[in-house]
Amino acid sequence: MSGFSFIKQYMSKPRTVGAIWPSSKYLAKKMVADIDFENAKYIVEYGPGTGVFTDAIIQSRSPDTLVLLIENNQEFYHQLMEKYKHKSNLYIECGSAADIEIYLKKYSIPYVDNIVSGLPFASLPHEVSTEILTNTMKHLSPNGKFITFQYTLIKKGVIQNYFNEIKVKREIRNIPPAYVLTCMNSRLSPIEL
Repeated sequence: MSGFSFIKQYMSKPRTVGAIWPSSKYLAKKMVADIDFENAKYIVEYGPGTGVFTDAIIQSRSPDTLVLLIENNQEFYHQLMEKYKHKSNLYIECGSAADIEIYLKKYSIPYVDNIVSGLPFASLPHEVSTEILTNTMKHLSPNGKFITFQYTLIKKGVIQNYFNEIKVKREIRNIPPAYVLTCMNSRLSPIEL
């Protein structure tokens, strides 16, 4: 998808697309840098958009690692289906990341080693963010990582209600520059917000 098509999706659905331009390859590299690909059996990606992070995951994963993409935008979903139709152990669902449990059951995924998120938490409704983060924490393995990027750190405090440790890296070679948050050591239950 061209950058201009991405802008069109942003203009029509700014709360769910959240960016005016696709993520850069530099941001994608930082997003997957903390994934232990040698041992990861199950990777889920929320909001893959045009597949920039997905490409980085596919290039590094083991052949038997199962990857599940959950994309809410219909146009992006259809493009992802076309782009990855010949990839093995890769499944794509059109729906909300809040429904991760439904999709994990569908593909008999017992837990998730890594969740990579392109969701714009800063623009999502609070109750949607809460549901997504609660379900994320519920299905990550004990050593699992939730990796997301944001353009500001305004929602870092919300995410800290679910994870003990957040490692922050900045990538300036992106439009706009972004922060990568690698979240680990989830608490047994979230702090009430």
